[in-house]
Amino acid sequence: MKWIILVLIYGILKGIRDISKKKALETCEVVETLFVYTLISFCFVIPDVKNVGGVATRDMLLTALKSFVIFVAFLFSFYAIEKMSLGIYGIVDLSRMAFSLILGVFMLGETLGVNQYVGIAFVAIGMILLKYKPGFLSNKRANEDTSSTSANEDTSSTSANVDISSTSKNGVKSLINIDKKETTSGLIVFLAFASAFLNGISGIMDKILTRTMSSAQLQFWYMLFMLVYYGIYVLITKTKIHWKKLLTNPYVWVISVLFIIADRCLFIANADPASRVTVMTLIKQVCVVVTIIGGRIIYKEKDTLYKLFCALVVVIGIAFSAL
Repeated sequence: MKWIILVLIYGILKGIRDISKKKALETCEVVETLFVYTLISFCFVIPDVKNVGGVATRDMLLTALKSFVIFVAFLFSFYAIEKMSLGIYGIVDLSRMAFSLILGVFMLGETLGVNQYVGIAFVAIGMILLKYKPGFLSNKRANEDTSSTSANEDTSSTSANVDISSTSKNGVKSLINIDKKETTSGLIVFLAFASAFLNGISGIMDKILTRTMSSAQLQFWYMLFMLVYYGIYVLITKTKIHWKKLLTNPYVWVISVLFIIADRCLFIANADPASRVTVMTLIKQVCVVVTIIGGRIIYKEKDTLYKLFCALVVVIGIAFSAL
């Protein structure tokens, strides 16, 4: 079951890549990061140029379409991951599983066995537990947050008065920023869901394209089209590229290298006649474990043990689906 191992590697690398994206975006802007890391990634596949000829016109057009789908999906996901915690982003990103399963069954005619249904049930339960914590845990955290908020209000009210009396313009600016944050939070979640849906479409297109294209062909042309799309977007939006900052940011390089390795593993797995999009989608969810641990270690996110328990439920579902 070589393809299962390859998809598992993809899932682990995706989790590490999501953590690296958030770290990279702490000092760099979304569009410039996407453009430069895509450029670096494309440089890694240039040696394959001698093996990428002979692609049919239909496949080339489908590859261009797939690239556009991912171009939009990555824009959405980068904006979402910049604003959301890793834990929440990982939960929302799990929705791509449902999209891919539905698309795999209806578009590719794949069928699910008993093991896959059991796996889906476990993964669904894990997702529900992640999103809706048991009442006693939620109440406990709510009480802690309330007491913490009260203490903060007592100490911040004085400083707020000082700020208003000394610099009223700063006070108004803060209110505008708070209001903007509240009004855009729903949009950020929507972008994360939209990215998951588009990634589900891309997964279906991978399976179709790898029937007639090699992994080297697909990766080369896909990356080239992506680079063109981001280049056009940079020109249209007049985005300034801070080359020195980006090229010296280690996380941009980590994203680039992992992107190439992970996608090559996924394309090879898709080319295996025994591989199935529905099962592959479940296996990819191992990335959730990586993002949870990364969120705890790097960003000190809470409820790590509970999230890991939920992730264990998801992993059990993955194991069943792969049997």
